[in-house]
Amino acid sequence: MSTTKVKASQLWGKSKEDLKKQLIDLKTELGQLRTQKVAGGANSKLTKIHDLRKSIARVLTVINATQRAQLRILYKNKKYIPLDLRPKQTRAIRRRLTRHESSLVTEKQKKRQTHFPQRKFAVKAEA
Repeated sequence: MSTTKVKASQLWGKSKEDLKKQLIDLKTELGQLRTQKVAGGANSKLTKIHDLRKSIARVLTVINATQRAQLRILYKNKKYIPLDLRPKQTRAIRRRLTRHESSLVTEKQKKRQTHFPQRKFAVKAEA
């Protein structure tokens, strides 16, 4: 039984199996504390339950973060990336044309620009 709080800095170095094992231990301990609470245990158990829940959350956070980091490496140079790994931004920015798409010019527009370029006027600037 772990009676102290789990520190996230200690979790980052652990392997996935160690993290899962620790998660199972924490969950079983939480279950035991909850049954003791129902049976009429001391009030000190309530704070311990709180600490255990937070420790479980820390372990799950580390597991999910490492998994996402590995997925980012896997999808590094792929054409399509899963939605949850893409940058969030705003809806308008996500729907905006890309730089390449906005720079494209139609054939008709190209001809118009070559045959009728912008006129240059020599206008005397007044002081």
